[in-house]
Amino acid sequence: MLILALLSCISAAVAAPVAVGYGALYASAPIVHTPVLHAPVIHAEPVSYPKYAFNYGVKDPHTGDVKSQEEQRDGDVVKGSYSLVEPDGTTRTVHYSADDHTGFNAIVQRTGHAVHPVAVRPVAHYAPAPTLLVSSYGHH
Repeated sequence: MLILALLSCISAAVAAPVAVGYGALYASAPIVHTPVLHAPVIHAEPVSYPKYAFNYGVKDPHTGDVKSQEEQRDGDVVKGSYSLVEPDGTTRTVHYSADDHTGFNAIVQRTGHAVHPVAVRPVAHYAPAPTLLVSSYGHH
């Protein structure tokens, strides 16, 4: 395909009539075939002002998964926070903001008292040995 395109661009010497005086004089003149270039069509999305707000939360008593997040954006300024319950029982809350001037900033808070379980030595439980009943009843 590329070779065909290159060949179509090469000049070819073709006899073409040239008007001189009273008649036509046939002379060899180069004719250049120029490929027609089509500009790609670009479907650009309109630029819109970024603005949103959202929040969500999870509270699953079965797994102990407790967390939440909220965030707002107005142009290039983003502000928000999220929190989660850590495995030790404390709650970590992060308040953050970001903009072109100050970059990303976060303040982390931890509330509550950490609770660490005391290791308890496991107690071994043994099942009684199976009992083998031997009966001579019915045997000779």
